[in-house]
Amino acid sequence: MNEKEIAARRTFAIISHPDAGKTTLTEKLLLFGGAIQVAGAVKSNKIKKHATSDFMEIERQRGISVATSVMSFAYDDILINLLDTPGHKDFAEDTYRTLTAVDSVILVVDSVNGVEDQTRKLVEVCRMRDTPIIVFVNKLDRDGKMPFDLLDEIEKELKLSLHPLSWPINMGKEFKGVYNLYDSSLNLFTANQKSTEDNTIPIADIDGPLLAERVGERDANQLREDVELLQGVYGELDVDAYLSGAVCPVFFGSAVNNFGVKELLDTFIRIAPTPQGRDTDKRHVEPTEPKFTGFIFKIHANLDPRHRDRIAFLRVCSGRFARNTYYKHTRLSKDVRFSNPYSFMAREKDVIEEAYPGDVVGLFDTGNFKIGDTLTEGEVMQFTGIPVFSPEIFKELVNKDPMKTKQLEKGVQQLTDEGVAQLFTQHGGNRKIIGCVGELQFEVIQYRLLQEYGASCAFQPLSFYKACWITGEKKAVEDFVRFKQNNIMEDKDGNLVYLAQSEWFLNTERQNNPDIEFHFTSEFKTAMTQ
Repeated sequence: MNEKEIAARRTFAIISHPDAGKTTLTEKLLLFGGAIQVAGAVKSNKIKKHATSDFMEIERQRGISVATSVMSFAYDDILINLLDTPGHKDFAEDTYRTLTAVDSVILVVDSVNGVEDQTRKLVEVCRMRDTPIIVFVNKLDRDGKMPFDLLDEIEKELKLSLHPLSWPINMGKEFKGVYNLYDSSLNLFTANQKSTEDNTIPIADIDGPLLAERVGERDANQLREDVELLQGVYGELDVDAYLSGAVCPVFFGSAVNNFGVKELLDTFIRIAPTPQGRDTDKRHVEPTEPKFTGFIFKIHANLDPRHRDRIAFLRVCSGRFARNTYYKHTRLSKDVRFSNPYSFMAREKDVIEEAYPGDVVGLFDTGNFKIGDTLTEGEVMQFTGIPVFSPEIFKELVNKDPMKTKQLEKGVQQLTDEGVAQLFTQHGGNRKIIGCVGELQFEVIQYRLLQEYGASCAFQPLSFYKACWITGEKKAVEDFVRFKQNNIMEDKDGNLVYLAQSEWFLNTERQNNPDIEFHFTSEFKTAMTQ
């Protein structure tokens, strides 16, 4: 039974640079899955009908996604779990962790701007794990870069091997549609296409008269030339090469016009990987194993502002997850059970009875979970590869309303549990320092503390270069802590952290303290230093 369930699932994330059209593409996929009836119009950062996947108030105001949302929908008898990720670089860490919970990604590239910085970083993370990637070149209804130039740029900049499966006929005002290379059909472009419209015309012979009748002689000849060249260079798609992360299929379209999205989705459910195995600190876990295992990759406080709820997002890795069943929380070594586990449709939550590998389940959490926690049917192990990185910007938290100290404490604890930022408390003291990857996170924290907890705070900038977790010979660590007490903090788990003022200071301390190890991520066991 399990194998049938696994075969019917696909779990993936959509990644892109901000403004490449990721949220719009997400919505169009949901339209095809019948999960929503009307798409939100996301134009020039003013969201008119709010995008389904952007559910935090600050996202609606700014028109950017800052929290990863999870959506499940069915399409052609396949259950698709789609994780929409923040495109903004300040939330790269949230995206990185989300990528540990998916089996493949769709990368959206803006045909006007081509490859941008954030795209590079996200693709590097995918390459670290050999995650299969499908590329969707978006915004063909605008005048952008020429398709062959775009392919060259993507291959060179992102070090990916591409394989086009569809090809555009012109761009911008002249855009007429795309030709499907794998099933020899023509899809004609009409602006603002409705979700179910199908303008596909089978082309039995590309050299026949039908093509010219539809697109005109000049464009038909250009397409014939392009297709001949593409078939000579790329040939047939090697699906195994795609699954191993070596080759990336490419589709062209316009998400805002709902064009080229169906071809992408149809191919995706055909070739994308089913749920894959995961590594733990003890062994590799296969999805087909009969016993349930899973890990927490995200925590979100106050998904519903009317209820002070915390939801932990669990990726099921093996076996079958069942409601009201006791599972072992391996870090706390205690048994937990869930009477109301949820599946997601962005903001909507439905209680589920069971879930299978690849599924993402929302667990109501009273503060037991942290990112990376593992649940099993009794086996003691921890899923690996979900590190916390050293932050790059540090600010001291200043309480502006002493009457609300309790609310502030609670809010900061809960929001930093989500992984948007890290909380460091002075070793032996009370000073609180927040560490983030980007400035926008401080804005989000300040906003949410006020809106959700009624606590008002300010941030004092600090000039630290990096946070390093320190481990080593006991006496050496004790001496170091004593000498450097102004720079020693504790993270939320009580691990010692050294805040270095500069790269020079850090290098000097590393040389002067050979018995101490300085770690740049919280995964000491694998010590993945950057």
